[in-house]
Amino acid sequence: MSYEIVLKRIYSPSEPTDGARVLVDRLWPRGKRRESLNLTDWYRDASPSTLLRRQLHEGEITPAVFTVRYRGELRDHPECLVPLMRYARQGKLTLLSAARNLEDSYLPLLQQAVLEALQHEDIEDLELTSPPCYRPQLGEE
Repeated sequence: MSYEIVLKRIYSPSEPTDGARVLVDRLWPRGKRRESLNLTDWYRDASPSTLLRRQLHEGEITPAVFTVRYRGELRDHPECLVPLMRYARQGKLTLLSAARNLEDSYLPLLQQAVLEALQHEDIEDLELTSPPCYRPQLGEE
């Protein structure tokens, strides 16, 4: 199955084609009122931990180390992806952040993790619904 998950800055105007608009930041964006954002949800649990975010911003870790550790956080807590997966299954999902440069932020990593989790779940569903084996019953041979 194909899913559409796009990335967008929270400061960009909302569009009717955005689908579910989910802000995935631990901190509320400066100067924005909730009513003006047309949000479906503000979901903090899938964003990087406060410690990890602080270490990156203070220069204690490199972006490469941040990437490894953030992927580890997502791997260690796969349940944090479930709400985002639900939105993606319903249609287009727009992940929002206040980050200035989305491509260098954590959003592409989150987008990839959600897509991988959806694909993994789809494969499991296919395996569960595979046709039964038509082995002859005893006495039919």
